[in-house]
Amino acid sequence: MISVLHLSAPVPKDFKNSVIVIGNFDAVHKGHQFLIKKAQDFAASCNLPCSVLTFEPHPRRIFRADDPPFRVTPLSVKLDRFESLSLDSVYICPFNWELASLSADDFIQKVLKDQLSPAHIFIGADFHFGQHRAGNASTLMAANLPTTKVDLKDDGHHSVISATRIRSAIQAGHIAEANELLGWEWYIEGVVEHGNKRGRAIGYPTANVSLNDTIHPSYGVYATMVQIEGETIWRPAATNIGIRPMFQVDTGLVEAFIFDYKADIYGKKIRIKPLLKIRDEMKFPSLDELIVQMGKDCENIRKVSSLKSQKFQIV
Repeated sequence: MISVLHLSAPVPKDFKNSVIVIGNFDAVHKGHQFLIKKAQDFAASCNLPCSVLTFEPHPRRIFRADDPPFRVTPLSVKLDRFESLSLDSVYICPFNWELASLSADDFIQKVLKDQLSPAHIFIGADFHFGQHRAGNASTLMAANLPTTKVDLKDDGHHSVISATRIRSAIQAGHIAEANELLGWEWYIEGVVEHGNKRGRAIGYPTANVSLNDTIHPSYGVYATMVQIEGETIWRPAATNIGIRPMFQVDTGLVEAFIFDYKADIYGKKIRIKPLLKIRDEMKFPSLDELIVQMGKDCENIRKVSSLKSQKFQIV
């Protein structure tokens, strides 16, 4: 189990002198994984633990507070991905205007040296820190912090991978492309909320989840797999992501109709993994026409889910 430490509290001595990988790590994509693996291999050669230092909230949320949601991996998902990479610990540095105002030298002293005392630091080649992004690998080495910078490539040979590319793919509904860059299958995570029960009234009860800080995919109907808190299986579902133009909802919402499932899961955390976008959101002339289309959508999605089933343990 990965250890998670918040730098708002003192770091225990046992968690210092680690090989530390520093970054925002939104998406925890193939490039990040390549960087982390380099650090882990180095740490193993020195018989040292390997940890990640990341920032929450994402700095963009502070600097551009009015931006729409953009996170590929909100904190809970990011931590799950770190767990999957077998890191020893994660340091979460609170990002606020006070931290943003620190010079690069002050960040090195107050955060890195005083709190973490790293044995070695790994960063992506484009990573900068401190006020006006003045700090880089050279700054760290000048402060007597052994540092290695790495291009964020998936295996050292392909083009550099960025969260920006992945966000663009998700926003376009190109889930397979996003997953290829990620190196894992992207999912939305949230708690099932009470809705207006319209789906139940027309025979398609849905598990409703707010996107919150998660980036909004291209709005439409998707073939998805859903994992419910407390279960290990993935269940096929027809999922609408968007604003439901028939009902004029203001905020993007995820609504998953889980096939052949009737249990009450309000208040439970679920993961929704988009497989394929089936169609765009549409406004129908009547509720009856919407119901007919939903039947067609579910038929198509069952076929997609059947083809994809070898990747999942499903019921």
